[in-house]
Order: sequence, then structure tokens, then C-alpha cells
Amino acid sequence: MAQQHTSPTWEPPSQAERSSGSLDAAERSDLPASAFAFPAQRKEPLTSASHVRNAISRFDQVQDVTDADRALAFENIRRAAAYFGVDMTEQSWPDLMH
Repeated sequence: MAQQHTSPTWEPPSQAERSSGSLDAAERSDLPASAFAFPAQRKEPLTSASHVRNAISRFDQVQDVTDADRALAFENIRRAAAYFGVDMTEQSWPDLMH
């Protein structure tokens, strides 16, 4: 099956939106959809390098998403990884399915 290329929707967080620690419900709710790997589902925030690493490691655990959602999330994670300096060797979202 050919992998479709999806344009990422992730945008770097503002200084106020950056968080390396846990986000509480209010902080998470305040984030724009563009801060998440899975923006429609608001899953896996990408507000710091540690959050990007968590999104990579938990990618295969995200439930109730389509292959198209995963393709978009992968592109968002790849963009956030580049921004935060997180090394990523995976070339497509199936590479993250352990």
C-alpha cells in the first residue's frame, strides 16, 4: 500500500504554551488543535521535546484513529521533532507501530 503524504498542521507553541512537564486538564484544554499530533482528537500534545518523545513512543497505543489520522500525526510529530531537536529515524507512520 502506498503511503500518502499529508501536510502537517502542527505549529510551534507560543512561549506560554510550552511545557516540559505534565499538562493538567485546563492547560491541555487551552492548547490550540495545532499543538497536538492528532489534532481532531486532541491527542498527544507536542509542546516540548519530552512530549515529542512521548508521542513517538506511544504512537501505537493511540486508539480510535484512522490511518489518515496516523499519517497526519506522523507528519506533525516529524515537524515538532525537527523543531525541538529530537532525533527521529522513522520514515513513515507504520515504522512507529511496534
